[in-house]
Amino acid sequence: MRPTSVSAARLDNFVAPNKSIICHANLQIVLETFSHAQPASKYSLSNGAETALTQLADVDAVVVTHLHSDHWDDEAAAILDKKLPLFAQNDEDAAHIRSQGFQDVRTLTENTEFQGIHLAKTGGQHGTDATLEAIPALGQVCGVVFSHPSNKRLYLAGDTIWNEHVAAAISRHHPEIIVLNAGKAVFPGFPPIIMGEEDVLAVHKAAPEATLIASHMEAVNHCVLSRAALRAYSEEQGFASSLLVPADGETLAFK
Repeated sequence: MRPTSVSAARLDNFVAPNKSIICHANLQIVLETFSHAQPASKYSLSNGAETALTQLADVDAVVVTHLHSDHWDDEAAAILDKKLPLFAQNDEDAAHIRSQGFQDVRTLTENTEFQGIHLAKTGGQHGTDATLEAIPALGQVCGVVFSHPSNKRLYLAGDTIWNEHVAAAISRHHPEIIVLNAGKAVFPGFPPIIMGEEDVLAVHKAAPEATLIASHMEAVNHCVLSRAALRAYSEEQGFASSLLVPADGETLAFK
């Protein structure tokens, strides 16, 4: 059953801690999908976490910020309705998704509209300059800001570290809710490739009035920051009241 409009924004760690559904303007939008356990690679450390895609809800669209297998995989693609609207970060990613049989694939821009919701693509960087040079497969990533007159403005930062792209998105869009992939994913020998606790604090300092939601935690093999550790850090640094760290399956509603 589709949620009613009493929830201005609904973030649901739907099956696993890195899979979320937003209900914005009474539309359900899945933020990435992936279904398989992630074994350790030559770059990554395994923390033993496994996820399972059991059933996708009655969603209206899917946003895919990039094509890494912890955001979009063949099994999840096989389950989704091929007529479902999908939004990709660029034409190259859109072409790949079309090759999997999807018929309505759209490229995100700074002025994308979907059934009354405004989606603004934002920049990001999946690691430091040195890391990206050493591991080109990290590639391009993006974030998205969701806006609707009746809802709070929500910014999904995506797979990025704190940098000028995130700062610019906050300065331009003034989001009231910010979803951060904050598992502190690492490749051995390199700095983290997504946000860790210090990045989350930097976002709070840039947007002190915003509610922060930590996602992408304890689900992928190379994410080393636990939810308990992030909560403890936020208490030590004095911003625990601005940070939500959902449990598996928890729904957050904002009015």
